[in-house]
Amino acid sequence: MGTNVVKALKDFYCPPNLYNLTKSYFTERTAFIATNSMRIETAVNKGCPQGSCCEPGHWNIQYNSLLNLNYAKWTMATAYTDDLLIAVKAVTIAEVENFTNIEMTKIKRWPKENKLQFNDKQSHVILISRRRKERKSIDIYLNNSRLEQVDKIKYLGIIIDSKFTFNEHIKFPVLMTRELMRILLNICNQIK
Repeated sequence: MGTNVVKALKDFYCPPNLYNLTKSYFTERTAFIATNSMRIETAVNKGCPQGSCCEPGHWNIQYNSLLNLNYAKWTMATAYTDDLLIAVKAVTIAEVENFTNIEMTKIKRWPKENKLQFNDKQSHVILISRRRKERKSIDIYLNNSRLEQVDKIKYLGIIIDSKFTFNEHIKFPVLMTRELMRILLNICNQIK
């Protein structure tokens, strides 16, 4: 992460004092593990120190380059922390499948250039369409792996379903409230 953050700061015309401070922050870093009988130390050349006050800012600087890839006009990329959402709009399902795979090719290069990895297992696809006559399956690939297609997805606490009705989002707090009421009733019954 370090070299890419430093490069991004240079591209943003960061003031020299902040640029040099950040550059020094990412140089000559080491990690070690020690036991009673030995100590192993290695140079760290990627990532940001976990828990540092600078970590969120450095991550945002690096992630900004992913959000600003040369996406087509039918694509919108948005992110919150390390959750990325790519929305692609098209007239037909075949078109959206084609357009999305083109965009995924662009996205696939980004982690390699930034010494990171996307988790294929936590990446999902949802096809939002109210058309009944078109096919409902879609093949989207990341790192040569077909991404799992789901009927609903939770993003930033909102449950989005494949028909864009928000019915699932409305059901969720109702179910949680019922479960909480059941637990409270059990507790009240035990107190008596």
